[in-house]
Amino acid sequence: MKPSTRRVLFAAILGTAAFAAHAQQTVRLAVIQELSGTGATAGTNAKNGIELAVKEINAAGGILGRKLETLVNDTQSNPGIAKGLATKAVDDEVFAVFGPTFSGSVLVSMAETRRAEVPNFTGGEASSITQQGNPYIFRTSFTQASSMPKVARYIATTLKAKTVAVMFVNNDFGKGGRDAFVKSAEAAGLKVAADISTESGQVDFAAPVLRAKQSNADLLFVYTNEEESARALRELRKQGWSKPVIGETTLTGQKVIDLAGEAANGAIAHVGLTVDAPTPAMRSFRAKFEKEYKYVSDHNGIKGYTSVYMLKAAIEKVGRFDRVAVAKALHGLSIAVAKEPGVLMDVSIDANGDLDRESFIVEVKNGKQEVRETLPALGKK
Repeated sequence: MKPSTRRVLFAAILGTAAFAAHAQQTVRLAVIQELSGTGATAGTNAKNGIELAVKEINAAGGILGRKLETLVNDTQSNPGIAKGLATKAVDDEVFAVFGPTFSGSVLVSMAETRRAEVPNFTGGEASSITQQGNPYIFRTSFTQASSMPKVARYIATTLKAKTVAVMFVNNDFGKGGRDAFVKSAEAAGLKVAADISTESGQVDFAAPVLRAKQSNADLLFVYTNEEESARALRELRKQGWSKPVIGETTLTGQKVIDLAGEAANGAIAHVGLTVDAPTPAMRSFRAKFEKEYKYVSDHNGIKGYTSVYMLKAAIEKVGRFDRVAVAKALHGLSIAVAKEPGVLMDVSIDANGDLDRESFIVEVKNGKQEVRETLPALGKK
């Protein structure tokens, strides 16, 4: 063999060995998010939060001495693509999957991660996600079944409303939220005066707003995606709506505020997470995120960020990189900020993969969220 040939072969062997060593030392995490299409706002924020957490953890030495590596993919807000990307992530032998955020996408993609016993974190809020006995799915937000009773009680007891018009988006997310809210409203003694369906990506909200006005309801509950929420708020302002507008997290997110402008002022929402929460850990996260990405994170950025630290806490509890053992450890796990600051708020995870922690009632004032009330974790009532 010629010396030059031996050198090339030796270099190839070294390169292969180096790649293998790198693969062994790094822990692959699949980020499957809506980076384009109707879910781009939610997915991009989630991805950025995940990558910020990974950057911090790697800078601090990784988890159990191993660095994290993210494999980022765009679902294009399409459930079929999301399912294919989950299959690809399994083939890539990732340790965990983060996403999708859209409920409809995770409902079809999580079968792939379950089959391969890969822990899967999602910001999707549809109640059905964690009601299928999947031991590998973990939610980073409240389920609709736990958040909607809080909203309904607040409407009935604090806002003193008797009737409510409901405006929702006609997809898995919106229909699940609508059903949970209507059930909670009835339990709280509220009458639904109008039930108004809208479409994902809808641009013109003149007719839905007119229906809400004609119902003469005491207030309007809005449960749509971020961009549509902004359009609804602008149309409400245009048509002179003067009664309270209340919703969940997607009504008062920073993107909604940016898009709706003055029309967002006065909107009220129950939110599980907000960068305006009056805690040192959340203020620190807000500053770090804004420095890294040059804009204010919404709740999806927080969910992405905290989910990586939830995984970190479970791995460190198990003491090894064992996906099945880590998934088991996540069930019933309580994580305190004092021990793991990256979770930002004390949190516990139940047997279904749903979480419990404090939440907030916020109102948009002068273009930003202001916390009106802190609601306790359900387990502390």
